[in-house]
Formats: sequence, C-alpha cells, structure tokens
Amino acid sequence: MKRVITYGTFDLLHYGHINLLKRAKALGDYLIVALSTDEFNWNEKHKKCYFSYEIRKQLLEAIRYVDLVIPEQSWEQKSEDVREYHIDTFVIGDDWTGKFDFLKPQCEVVYLPRTPEVSTTQIKDDLHSLNG
Repeated sequence: MKRVITYGTFDLLHYGHINLLKRAKALGDYLIVALSTDEFNWNEKHKKCYFSYEIRKQLLEAIRYVDLVIPEQSWEQKSEDVREYHIDTFVIGDDWTGKFDFLKPQCEVVYLPRTPEVSTTQIKDDLHSLNG
C-alpha cells in the first residue's frame, strides 16, 4: 500500500482544497491529512481560523479522498510523521516549492500546482470588500 501525506489549515474549505486532496490521493492508496491545530495556526502561522480544528477535521473526514486526519502541531513534526506513518509520498502545494526537499531522503516529495483562481485568503478578502 502506497501512503501519501499532505499538510494544511483547510479553513473555509473550497474546491481548490478538494482538487489538491483528489490529486494527492491519486498518487497512492492511503491519504493522511495533517491538519494544523488552532494553537499552531495562531502561535506559529499567526492566523486565526474561521472554523475550529474540530470542525475542519470533520469536514476533511467527510471527503472521500481522505483516509485519516492527524493534528499538525509543529513545523518540525514532518520527519517524524513520515517515519511513524510509513509515508511513501509527501505532497504539498507548489507555493512551498523547495521548502520540504529535506524530506527527500525519507520519501518522494511532490509539489502540486495550486488551483489558480481560488484561495482562502482571496475568499476572505472578497467577503471583506463585500461587507466593507
């Protein structure tokens, strides 16, 4: 069984997220999503999510491409996750190109193109301008 892992916040879930998850799942048999916790988002990424970790987790678990959701609690956990979950392929959006090449001795690293016309930041900005 080929195991794939990806990481993200997945707040305001949209079709760009679904595209990423679908393409990630196509690279293997079992897809693990490491979902950023609320604390990690606030303390390390300096982002406040609209939806809580638990709600974002429930949404991801309802998507047919996702087999398991685990918490992302630190930047440093990726190497350990790859070992612990016997990961064959690490997948992330191409806005991170090169940043996770340090995992290449442990597994394949794939940077997938983002869906260009949509992002959570864009959705938040559009909603803000509508209400502004």
